[in-house]
Amino acid sequence: VIMGLVSPAGGDVRLRGHSILGARTDGQGDFRRTIQMAFQNPFDSLNPRFTVRDTIAEPLRKHRLVSKDKIDERVKELMRLVELDPQLAGRKSGKLTGRQGQRVGIARALAMNPEILIADEITSALDVTIQAQIITLLNRLRRKVGLTVIFISHDLALVRTFCDRVAVFQAGKIVETGSVSQVL
Repeated sequence: VIMGLVSPAGGDVRLRGHSILGARTDGQGDFRRTIQMAFQNPFDSLNPRFTVRDTIAEPLRKHRLVSKDKIDERVKELMRLVELDPQLAGRKSGKLTGRQGQRVGIARALAMNPEILIADEITSALDVTIQAQIITLLNRLRRKVGLTVIFISHDLALVRTFCDRVAVFQAGKIVETGSVSQVL
C-alpha cells in the first residue's frame, strides 16, 4: 500500500504530514524516489538479462539522476556502499548468491537516494550468518545515509535486534504498535 502497488481498503498513508495515497509527487519530487523497496526474493525482481551494472544503472538512467558519463562511477559507489565486490558488475543475476542478489536489490533501491527503504522479508530466504550480515549492512546504511527502514518480518528475533518501533498486523490491520520493548 505504501508503494502504491495495492489499494487500501481504508485508512491513509502519510509522509511529512501529507497523504501519499494516489499522489504522484510531494511538491519536491516524486514519492517513488522517496520510498524504495527491497524484496524478499531479489531474483524475482532482478531482470535475468541484465548485468549487475545494468540493474543498478537502470534507475540512474531512467530518472536522469546522474549524467551519462557518471553512471559507472555511481554504480561502483553504490556497490561499495552495499559491500558488493565491484568485480561482480558484469555478472548476471542468475550467477549471484542469495547474499549478493539481496545486496544488488538494495543497491538498486539506493540508486534513487530514498529516505525510506521498505525491506520486505529480505532475510527470510537467507541462512542465519547471511541474515546477520544483511542486518549489519542495513544498520550501517541507516547511520551512513540517514535511511529509514520499514522492516517487514515474521522473525521476532530479528525484529528485536534491528527495529526501534514495531507495528503488529493481523488480517491486514494494525492491532498493536509501540517500542520494541513494549510490544515484544
